[in-house]
Amino acid sequence: MFIKLTKEQQQLMISDIQYFFSQERDEEITEFAAERVLDFVKESLAPHFYNAAVHDVKHVVEQQYASLEDEILTLERPINR
Repeated sequence: MFIKLTKEQQQLMISDIQYFFSQERDEEITEFAAERVLDFVKESLAPHFYNAAVHDVKHVVEQQYASLEDEILTLERPINR
């Protein structure tokens, strides 16, 4: 999965990764190492989150469609014979 990030987004994420390693692991990592971690996340983990989001959106759209369908059906008028 190819995720296009702006330079600013990528730099912010790299800084966040470096901060995480510093705070949580008491380990200083280089910008290059943090970029490799970001690449791993983008290539290996991001598709799982993306697919979960797609399924969530599908569920929301299905609910909204069902609601819309119910609203439309309330517009029906009885047919007198």
